[in-house]
Amino acid sequence: MTTTTTPTARHSAPRPAKVRRRGERSPLASTALHLTLIVASVIAVFPVLWVLLTSLKPAALATTTDFFKETTFENYTNLIQDTKFLTWFGNSLIVAGLTTLIGVIISASTGYAVSRFRFPGKRGLMWTLLITQMFPVAVLIVPIYNIMAGMGLLNKPAGLVITYLTISVPFCAWMMKGFFDTIPREIDESGQVDGLTPFGTFWRLILPLAKPGLAVTAFYSFITAWGEVAYASAFMVGEDNLTLAGGLQLFVNQYGAQWGPMTAASVLIAVPAALVFLFAQKHLVTGMSAGAVKG
Repeated sequence: MTTTTTPTARHSAPRPAKVRRRGERSPLASTALHLTLIVASVIAVFPVLWVLLTSLKPAALATTTDFFKETTFENYTNLIQDTKFLTWFGNSLIVAGLTTLIGVIISASTGYAVSRFRFPGKRGLMWTLLITQMFPVAVLIVPIYNIMAGMGLLNKPAGLVITYLTISVPFCAWMMKGFFDTIPREIDESGQVDGLTPFGTFWRLILPLAKPGLAVTAFYSFITAWGEVAYASAFMVGEDNLTLAGGLQLFVNQYGAQWGPMTAASVLIAVPAALVFLFAQKHLVTGMSAGAVKG
């Protein structure tokens, strides 16, 4: 007699669901993210590339899409030889350079004083620096124009420098104050123990530690003066006194625009700003984040 045994059914245990680690994305999410970044990059680069390629086309093809049909540097040579572009460039360099130098000095010293010392009117000074940021340019043009006219500074680089300082210094002073707040006060105390004056402590000990903040201040002050249009157009007249912002407007009239010289000038104007950015970029993130910690 044979006995039959019923085989026992084997049930395989279900596989545990894959648990993604923190920050890990699914393939679909990663693909969507990369596509979004690519599209955003194309949108950001497209206008700059269009201006660059247009500057290399002859005037007859300026408004067409034939970018590589007739590549020429004629727009650049005509811009430099037939206009006062170099004069405008020099005027802008003077104004932007002075604004950057004076703006860094005033902002750093103001930020350090407000961060470290207590004095009458400190709160009022901070409120003044904050409130001045709330006024739009259109509201301030007329009163500042009248002030500059009364001081005899219209149509002079000094007038533009003072005007741009009223824009950059309040913001930069607030930022530098927040940056100095992150530097331990023990460093100031050690300077006093070594016999340094408050200015000596500021100059020898604090400023070397504040390079990121100074870089951001210099960059913001330079860009404010280099790319500003409204004040430069209102305060400066005459081709010999114009800055780049005012000079570019001469290429546009009621009958049309000279796209060749305008795009060539735009490319050359962007070069100094790009160089300043490349010089200061390693400090920008550090300086801006540190300045935003405390206010």
